[in-house]
Amino acid sequence: MSDVAVIGASMTEFGRREAWVRELLAEAGTACLDDAGVSPEAVEHLYVSNMASGEFEGQTGVPNALAHDLAAVPAYTQRVDQTSASGGAGIYAAWQSVASGASEMTLLVGGEKMAHRTTGEATDVIASLTHPVEYKQGVTLPSFAGLTARLYLDRFDAPRESLAKVAVKNHANGVRNPHAQFQKEIDVETAMEAPMVADPLRLYDFCPITDGSAALLFCPERVAREYTDEYAVVSGVGGASDTHVVHERVDPTTMGGVVESGREAYEMADVGPGDVDVAELHDMFTILEFLQMEGLGFAPEGEAWREVERGTTEIDGEFPVNTSGGLKSKGHPLGASGVAQGYEIYSQLVGDAGDRQVEADVGLACNVGGFGNCVTTTVMEAAR
Repeated sequence: MSDVAVIGASMTEFGRREAWVRELLAEAGTACLDDAGVSPEAVEHLYVSNMASGEFEGQTGVPNALAHDLAAVPAYTQRVDQTSASGGAGIYAAWQSVASGASEMTLLVGGEKMAHRTTGEATDVIASLTHPVEYKQGVTLPSFAGLTARLYLDRFDAPRESLAKVAVKNHANGVRNPHAQFQKEIDVETAMEAPMVADPLRLYDFCPITDGSAALLFCPERVAREYTDEYAVVSGVGGASDTHVVHERVDPTTMGGVVESGREAYEMADVGPGDVDVAELHDMFTILEFLQMEGLGFAPEGEAWREVERGTTEIDGEFPVNTSGGLKSKGHPLGASGVAQGYEIYSQLVGDAGDRQVEADVGLACNVGGFGNCVTTTVMEAAR
């Protein structure tokens, strides 16, 4: 297999956008090609990570339309849908296309248009990814998050403030990210006194509904050197699933898909948790940051909250987590989120993260679908 490099990346402004999904995808795709200095005609494979353009705005066939909009015809096109993990699955697909030798220039663009729908409508579309039996009972992802958070806090004697501190940290990081949806800091008191959503989780424990797009450009490392000395290498990638029915899991505080996908990515990259310098984790809910830290080996079981309390995961801490602001502050346009995680890790590794820059040679992104139903973990390393 070829060593796979990322030579270009882009991210649109996240938030409430007037543009529709096709325009958002074209915006990110064009910016990514410009960033790499690669012409659209050079693109051989074009992947679009998108969960629900049909459900949200009645738009299908978006990969074919994007190839036209970017002037990338006759590139092979494919839509990648793995619910809220579509972006991470897109990274896996793009990596495979280059590593296998099927393509020497693969563009991945992830995007979603959601904010024009009401909160109830958007929640209903997202909730449709749950098991039909759970869905029939009105179970939503926020309710799973609340139940799991209560179990975690009680089992591991963690203070409720530790979850609030995740939100505070990620909002502070989001202020440094010009693309983030939320550009304001909050304090622990504000988070603790916000309206209750799913006990014990309150408003600031949840990510927003978001429009936006992000893109990454992949090629063999030998081709990357023809374009630039500043690139990142996808050294490891792993994908896994967990039970579709959440209540069938032995322990809801252990995300099996995270554990397995992380194991695969570490093994491929020949690194361990201690080698990772910066991570982007899927904090759709604050409790997920704890569960992923533990599932990926960044903290022992039941101890992630202690690392947050110590300041370990702050942007100037020993192990920065969600320097982008995470889904919590940056926003969560479903199909774009995993690609935007890749954008942040790439930016950190090539030294292009601006006010968010940390010292990093190895970065990790973990993109979660549903409540851990499907997961993709990616390890990237700076070019040597």
